[in-house]
Amino acid sequence: MAKETVADQLVETLADSGVERMYGVVGDSLNPVVDAVRRSSRIDWVQVRHEETAAFAAGAEAQITGRLAACAGSCGPGNLHLINGLFDAHRSMAPVFALASHIPSAEIGSSYFQETHPDRLFQECSHYCELVSNREQMPRVAQSAIQHAIGQGGVGVVVLPGDIAGEPAAEKAERHALVTGRPSVRPADDQIDRLARMVDEADRITLFCGSGTAGAHDEVMRFAERVKSPVGHALRGKEWIQYDNPYDVGMSGLLGYGAAYQATHECDLLILLGTDFPYNAFLPDEGERVKIVQVDVRPEHLGRRCRLDLAVWGDVRETLRCLTDKVRVRTDRRFLDRMLKKHADALEGVVKAYTRKVEKRTPIHPEYVASVLDEEAAADAVFAVDTGMCNVWAARYLTPNGRRRVIGSFSHGSMANALPQAIGAQFTDPRRQVVTLSGDGGFSMLMGDFLTLVEYQLPVKVVLFNNSALSMVELEMMVSGLPAYGTTNRNPDFAAVARACGAHGVRVEKPKEVRGALREAFRHRGPALVDIVTDPNALSIPPKIKAEMVSGFALSASRMVLDGGVGRMAQLARSNLRNIPRP
Repeated sequence: MAKETVADQLVETLADSGVERMYGVVGDSLNPVVDAVRRSSRIDWVQVRHEETAAFAAGAEAQITGRLAACAGSCGPGNLHLINGLFDAHRSMAPVFALASHIPSAEIGSSYFQETHPDRLFQECSHYCELVSNREQMPRVAQSAIQHAIGQGGVGVVVLPGDIAGEPAAEKAERHALVTGRPSVRPADDQIDRLARMVDEADRITLFCGSGTAGAHDEVMRFAERVKSPVGHALRGKEWIQYDNPYDVGMSGLLGYGAAYQATHECDLLILLGTDFPYNAFLPDEGERVKIVQVDVRPEHLGRRCRLDLAVWGDVRETLRCLTDKVRVRTDRRFLDRMLKKHADALEGVVKAYTRKVEKRTPIHPEYVASVLDEEAAADAVFAVDTGMCNVWAARYLTPNGRRRVIGSFSHGSMANALPQAIGAQFTDPRRQVVTLSGDGGFSMLMGDFLTLVEYQLPVKVVLFNNSALSMVELEMMVSGLPAYGTTNRNPDFAAVARACGAHGVRVEKPKEVRGALREAFRHRGPALVDIVTDPNALSIPPKIKAEMVSGFALSASRMVLDGGVGRMAQLARSNLRNIPRP
């Protein structure tokens, strides 16, 4: 029987921590590890076409499952390709183990072929990054990387020279118990008591929720009912908090809609729950008489976006469990009902943008495509959303229900994320519907990994919003007073490309064909692509525009003035409005 190698030891450690597969591209210094995976019965190797895809796929898997996922790249250029996907995973707090294989250990520092210094390069996108210098060191380094990734939520990197990976494992290598989950963080009693006093002293309270409210939906609703507060959300909080929410006032930010902006500015106490919302221009400033409290499990997030009157270190769920019964029950709904009315009124005015005579409008309105997709997709679908205008359509049209998931590069803002993330999401459950909202620019950037769908017969459905332009970039140029330049794409028939790859492909150029094409793709058992020719002039505006916002981002108008519809959210708003008690 062959002696266990350092690579074998690493693979077993990853398997012990719950890793089921490793995404990457084989080659040179990585070969000993790939061979160890080949011989292992516990971990599978997923061969992608680009290492950036490997990192995005691992990050998506980690977000969907909550468990550690893994990716790997060979020395030099191979592991350099991981970096963009690792930045995304790290900023999304997705637990990912990244293996950066390295040149022969004796050659480090000699400008050897393909030499880089991954132990330096990955510092900014990881909680832990360390070079293994000898075989005795590897088990503890791997353990530390895993503990950091799981414990802190993000990336742990091990840099392993290929020659060390192929050496026999140390005779008495230590085996450690590994962390597989994170504990809850309960705030200190004095923080809970102070927050309770602030709540009781306030007249108008608004909750603004982010991804940290995952698993805390019931607690947020119970607290909102007790204090009669409107509930807004950031983009990453939408899937966790908007559904079954009679206090919903929409989303704030550059892609926002509804009355969330007004609710956060017209209250006298704003409570930020589990959000690292980056756009401080949409939050109350120093001149406004709004007290602000932030609750977050990561203390480094507290106060870095806006001034705070109280910083609470704790999980949202645990914090609200401790807080809710301590605050007085309110009966005055005037502020809440006024915000619900503003929200419904705001959505009523824009809903016609995608419903009126759409069957006659070509190029196809992307709002219409997104609304039909929302209706046709499965109740537990996973949506992977490209950065750019696809973020707008996802934010405004995809309806959460507590079972659906929506992932994207929402914190890092990378192009080309949707297809790779869909790969990782689909591997977690081949029977679950996984759909991308892909832009033609993002899709074509990593289009080679459409072949990965075919290779593994992953039934991902790529819905391609094909407007032959980088529309978000055009918006950025417009608000800066610049003419659009370098933003148009000369695209092929992507459906024909999909068919040439061995997948199902259909091209849609008329609105009346959209629903049938989506249904046909969803019925197909393997990978499918629906290439929909959409209007490049369909743009959107945020809920509130300030002078200081008009720099570097899309904030305004278009040649075809569309306020952007909001799909079924208008119906939800009207429903909530009907629930307002009558005197």
